[in-house]
Amino acid sequence: MIVHPIDYRYGTDEMKSIWSEDSKIRRMILVEIALLKALAKKGYLSREEVEKAEKAALKVTPERVKEIEAEIKHDVMALVKAISEEVEKVSREAARWIHFGATSNDIIDTATATQLRDSVDILEKKLSELAKLLIEKAEKYKKTVCLGRTHGQAALPTTYGFRFALWAAEIARHIERLRELKPRLLVGQMSGAVGTQAAFGEDGIDIEREVMRELGLKPAIISSQIIPRDHYCEYLSFLSNLSATLEKIATNIRILQRAEVSELMESFGEKQVGSSTMPHKRNPIDCENICGLARVVRGFDEPQRESSILWEERDLTNSSTERITLVESTVLADHILTKLIGVVKKLIVDEERARENLEKLGGINMSEAIMIALTKKGMSRQEAHEIVRKAAMKAYSGKSFYEALLEEERISKLLSENEIKILLNPENYLGTVEKKIEEVENYVIRIVSQ
Repeated sequence: MIVHPIDYRYGTDEMKSIWSEDSKIRRMILVEIALLKALAKKGYLSREEVEKAEKAALKVTPERVKEIEAEIKHDVMALVKAISEEVEKVSREAARWIHFGATSNDIIDTATATQLRDSVDILEKKLSELAKLLIEKAEKYKKTVCLGRTHGQAALPTTYGFRFALWAAEIARHIERLRELKPRLLVGQMSGAVGTQAAFGEDGIDIEREVMRELGLKPAIISSQIIPRDHYCEYLSFLSNLSATLEKIATNIRILQRAEVSELMESFGEKQVGSSTMPHKRNPIDCENICGLARVVRGFDEPQRESSILWEERDLTNSSTERITLVESTVLADHILTKLIGVVKKLIVDEERARENLEKLGGINMSEAIMIALTKKGMSRQEAHEIVRKAAMKAYSGKSFYEALLEEERISKLLSENEIKILLNPENYLGTVEKKIEEVENYVIRIVSQ
């Protein structure tokens, strides 16, 4: 019986395949094989015996592991027994060294590190794709002037290119963060019951290094029975931070798709249905999906932090939590990242509507431009602010802002009618918009090309 929506509704096949039960078991088998290879290099058994064991171990099925686990109630020991069954058929010598010197979490945590490695590779590629898409939009719409809004109210003009550049820079910073945490996150261990590698004696450090080299990982600098969970906390914190950015972008697209704004629009399929009762609806369903699931991703951050608080060398309180936190946060973060890539690829920017919404204000949002010009003409900044504020309040009462400005003698004495008209033109008050966009373009290109 399928219960969880990840099984049938959310998540990409490539990410879910990494975190599937079959994948986990296969990766744990590979860790056991890597341990045999490391032991062979230290003379515990021959390379020929390891080769036989490797072929046999790869025949182990998840079904057989589950059968044994149902009897003995221990997942890793069930795996060890299943591997031993197959290996004994071809080499009793190799079978006796399976899991030698290892504890359960040597296998579990190291296998998890391979899952995390493959997951962050996918996330990094998709973040780079999203950053490039946003930069393309920034370049395309760098001259598309629109109304800026603060507190949901009319503010100075900006451009859609500037908005896209702002989002692109944020995504690029997440790429940097992901790369920075990789060396701390992608570590495994082969350290034994309490981390001392006692069973391996003086060979412990060499064996651990060889196992990690075989698997493409680095050894944790030190661990107890398990890898310290601050490694995972940092990863969950990254996903939480990323999800906030993805939700921020999706939320702003939703806001700008509202009927009274209608400057941005998710693409809408020819046969797509927006409502079961209102045939006209075109809802921003993908962005809403992103916003909802981003909150779920952030919800895993705190349980993972709690899972780092363990008794002495470890207890088992982290185990059940991490079967959920690591898997679901990764799958859902990848899901919403993939969704947003799709949204941005097909995003509709209505430039005419953006212009209409800007002109509808009659220039009242250009109040700062008037205030700055008056200050430059000799008026104090504070006096200019008050005079322009009063004119704006008149404009809210029905008079045009242009007329309200001309009626104020202290303004008309310093600014001509033509100067005021020029100051009320949004295109004339964009500051360093294009330079900032260019800076972001260069930054993003540098990051994604590394």
